[in-house]
Amino acid sequence: MDGTTRPLAMDKNALERFLDTTFPQVADDFEIEEVAPMHLVTRLKVAERHLRPGGTVSGPSMFALADVSIYLVTLAMVGPKALAVTTNATLDFLRKPEAGRDLIARTRLLKLGRTLAVGDTLIYSEGMEEAVARSSMTYSLPPSGSEAAAFAVDGAG
Repeated sequence: MDGTTRPLAMDKNALERFLDTTFPQVADDFEIEEVAPMHLVTRLKVAERHLRPGGTVSGPSMFALADVSIYLVTLAMVGPKALAVTTNATLDFLRKPEAGRDLIARTRLLKLGRTLAVGDTLIYSEGMEEAVARSSMTYSLPPSGSEAAAFAVDGAG
């Protein structure tokens, strides 16, 4: 069974609860807009704290959006593995985001294996047709049964 026919392990509601519970310090910054097998759309709700001098969204904020998005699409497919970690990351800044607009990440998993997940993200400034950044990341998945605490998920799929 390839990734596109594999069912979701976590749906939008389960991912939101996981983010709220596991990463409450940043959960309010992000909104999950769409979840499908191997695909996720996420919004960074841009606030003053995300801006750099000159009024544009900072690089670290764009990196956070890409990282959270690839993490969440991976969890959508494999379930709540809080100990999954980024092992490789690249981020290309393509053009300046529009000031005062949220950022939208369109993310897809390219490969989902037993121990690694590889994904890419295109980040758009809301209302712009061309991407403002592109990211590629690899996540290492923990072995089955290695999670310190189980996360109860209902409503998956």
